[in-house]
Amino acid sequence: MEKFKKFRRASGFTHTLNALLCEARKILFKIFNIHNSRPLFVDRRGEYSKARLMSGFTFIETLVGISVLVIVAVGILGAFNYLSRAVSIARAKVAAVAVANDEIELLRNLDYLNVGVTGSIPTGVLAPTANATRSGFNFLITRTIRNTDDPFDGTIGGSPNDTAPADYKLAEIQVDCTNCLSATTIKVTTTVAPKNLEISSGGGALFIRVFDANGAPVPQANVHVFNNKLSPNLLFDDVTNNLGLLQLIDIPQSVGGYNTTVTKSGFSTDGTYPPGGSDNPNPTAGDSTVSAGEVTQVSFFIDKTSTINVTTTNLVCATVPSASFQVDGAKLIGTSPDKLKYSQSFITDASGKKTLSNMEWDQYKFTITDPLYDLAGSIPLLPLSLSPNTTQNLNLLLNPKNPKALLVTVKDSAGLPISGATVVLTKGFVTRTFLTGFGAFSQTDWSGGQGQAVFSDPTKYFDQNGKIDTASPSGEIRLRKVLGSYQSSGYLTSSTFDTGVVSNFSNISWLPQDQPPEAGLDPVKFQIASNNDNVTWNFVGPNNTANTYYTLANTTLSNHNGKRYIRYRVFLATADTSKTPNVSDISLTFTSGCVPPGQAFFNALSSGTYTLSVTHPNYQPYSNPDLSISVSFTSQDVTLSP
Repeated sequence: MEKFKKFRRASGFTHTLNALLCEARKILFKIFNIHNSRPLFVDRRGEYSKARLMSGFTFIETLVGISVLVIVAVGILGAFNYLSRAVSIARAKVAAVAVANDEIELLRNLDYLNVGVTGSIPTGVLAPTANATRSGFNFLITRTIRNTDDPFDGTIGGSPNDTAPADYKLAEIQVDCTNCLSATTIKVTTTVAPKNLEISSGGGALFIRVFDANGAPVPQANVHVFNNKLSPNLLFDDVTNNLGLLQLIDIPQSVGGYNTTVTKSGFSTDGTYPPGGSDNPNPTAGDSTVSAGEVTQVSFFIDKTSTINVTTTNLVCATVPSASFQVDGAKLIGTSPDKLKYSQSFITDASGKKTLSNMEWDQYKFTITDPLYDLAGSIPLLPLSLSPNTTQNLNLLLNPKNPKALLVTVKDSAGLPISGATVVLTKGFVTRTFLTGFGAFSQTDWSGGQGQAVFSDPTKYFDQNGKIDTASPSGEIRLRKVLGSYQSSGYLTSSTFDTGVVSNFSNISWLPQDQPPEAGLDPVKFQIASNNDNVTWNFVGPNNTANTYYTLANTTLSNHNGKRYIRYRVFLATADTSKTPNVSDISLTFTSGCVPPGQAFFNALSSGTYTLSVTHPNYQPYSNPDLSISVSFTSQDVTLSP
């Protein structure tokens, strides 16, 4: 034991450790502003005395010392790890370069005719991919070899025409490390030329050009070419150059054998299709033919994809959940029969929403396939023109089937919607009128009786004063007849019409306009009440006072703008109790964010032939006296000329 103590004192280890702990203790006291109550036992020479060095440390001193050592150790360990990682990456790159150099040496030692990839063009003895291990690293080798037509002696199809266009071969070797700490990729290229003069192989060329929607070249587009009519089959992948061009030189002859698909990340897809397929027997772009000594040029169009956010609501902005619809593009990939490039079915979610992603620029038609609803309009107009790299919102406005419906869309020659056009639908003595770009609440029957606060049953209303007859006949309001005489006056109040959102009200109209002269002056008049709380009902006339009335049809309701809820109150009066005024049709029109532009929707139609008339002050009138309504839903586009 005595020998061990002497060795311990002689080694200097204890002195160094104690010095570090004491310095750490002083630093701790400075940081926390603690006064050191213990002397440091420093001798005259400024050194720690042997007595202090041999004394023990407090618990705090020990913890501080250990903390300092841990911090130092962690720092050293982090630096070691960083250096180790950097060294590993450097070693991987060196190994990858060595593998790439081996591949280049392999190419240089091959016979020229054997320089190529099996199953590709030019064909050769090399596999498209290979694996290698060097210095503990695993590598994936990807080989790409292409024939090159040097313009020095002319080009194929050019002037002069190079009948042997495969002047040399361009080889690209890509080496990827599969077990490295970080991605390590090395690419090297080299040219391989024949030792003797070039020889014509009897092949042709396939030039592939890729453009965007505006006709600009698309560089670095992925081109996949496959030919299963050759033995062995040919399969190769490459990318277009900065001019959007990929040239395949000296490839074997093949009639309709080269199937091409062009893609790029974030872009749409284009390609060719084999003719005679069961799904697409007559493609618009069939697989390419390559003939000896000739250039076959094919063009493809791709662009950035877009998104369509679809929402299904009714005409008063209420959500319609779980509605099914069909989306069809306009682009064809086949004819006889027509084969659409895009045609899919969807269903909105519980909130009436559906996001359509990765949509190609096109013109899309939306069809409601839900058995419960008809398409009452759309915002914006259909078909939807979708541009590249955009996000388009589409609101499909739905109405319950009842039982046959007609959607009329009024546009100008540029395809833009025309609002304010009067659309009149007539069958026999029944006429219905709508203004495009305006929503409408219409009521033509009150025989269901009173007591309905919110408009849902189109035959009911809120209340009356007992002097109005709504059932004799049905579909008409008139004064009640008692003991052979009509009541002198009476009123009826409608249920609440809810536009769904704050709206602007256009006008009020009613039919018939002509009343019995014996009834006197203004036998039919209205007042309107509106609010945003669905509670406060103050009926007023055009002067916004309770002592004025709407006495002329098509009178503006602008004093009710900015409101959501609205009711009407109709007043009937007669100066001759042997005569009664009557009302058969009442309509309130409005505009809101859920009113489709340039569109008018008619439902509750019966089968038969109708006359459709469309007029607007700035356009020539339109008339179709033979509009047939025979199915549950009919759409009619009307283009007006200035």
